[in-house]
Amino acid sequence: MDLYWLALPFLPRIGNQTWMKLLNHFGSPKEIFSVPAKELKFFGLHEETIKIIISGQWKKKAEALFKKIKNLGLEIITYNDDKYPKLLKEIFDPPLILYIKGNKDLLNTTCIAIVGTRRASFYGIKMATKLAIGLAESGITVVSGLARGIDAAAHKGALQAKGKTIAVLGCGLDVIYPKENEKLFNEIAEKGALISEFLPGTPPLAHNFPIRNRIISGLSLGVVVVEAALKSGSLITANLALEQGKEVFAVPGPIDESRKGTHNLLKQGAKLVEDVSDILEEFHFYSKTVTLNLDPLQEKILSLLDTPKTLEEIAIILNENITNLSATLTLLEVQGLIKQLPGKQYIKI
Repeated sequence: MDLYWLALPFLPRIGNQTWMKLLNHFGSPKEIFSVPAKELKFFGLHEETIKIIISGQWKKKAEALFKKIKNLGLEIITYNDDKYPKLLKEIFDPPLILYIKGNKDLLNTTCIAIVGTRRASFYGIKMATKLAIGLAESGITVVSGLARGIDAAAHKGALQAKGKTIAVLGCGLDVIYPKENEKLFNEIAEKGALISEFLPGTPPLAHNFPIRNRIISGLSLGVVVVEAALKSGSLITANLALEQGKEVFAVPGPIDESRKGTHNLLKQGAKLVEDVSDILEEFHFYSKTVTLNLDPLQEKILSLLDTPKTLEEIAIILNENITNLSATLTLLEVQGLIKQLPGKQYIKI
């Protein structure tokens, strides 16, 4: 691990954009730390920052951070690393360092973000879970922020489907927030990935969350907003996604204050999502479904649904129990293989 990279968080009065200019010019932090003070001044660095660089005052802090990362079982990926997420690298203000707990290879998989309110309704939780299951079943990594409500439902849905999920934190990776998600935090660390740009030990301060939202959208091909009021933080993620040239989706709901944000997105041109097929079709992910292992009943149902049929019609044709059929149809719908039409008819996608 390069100590020069670990020194960056401890240098005052210098932001990501200045670091990016320096990295583009010199190639690496090691080269930057070897430059004479006069040249650093040319790039607009403050005298206090230059003094710390030249004097080597940063070294003890960098060594202590290295030890802490090791003790916590974390990994880091730096901006110059081959494993740095390719999509994230393309955004306006990419983080220079990512701290990771779990499977870092997930950062370069196909990702879709699901975000929404912390005060989620039963309907919102159900939709977030259903969409996450469908995406995970299609081989897509579900990204969210580990907050209570919609975020937690999205992570749980992906894990329920034995799929992949990434949680982007607004605090250090040794801080579990909210505490109620401790079990989920540990499960994601084991089966997915937890990431943060914040130093270990950083508390979950309010201003950290809008900052981390650019990473949620930056990792993803698109952002799905399930439930959001007009002042919801998830709308920040949606707006960042638009700025980054990503697709934005919104799930409609009842006309009330808690959904005004999502309805406003739809008015502005966000793509309406009723089921996972609306997302999959946008990115032409049809081929993902062929990797699913279908049981004989699922295959029989699919063979019938080139034309629309009701549950009762399918039950008569296959001579199957309606309760069993209903559960199987729901699973096929979640997997994005069929969709429900008006009149409670089903058709293959």
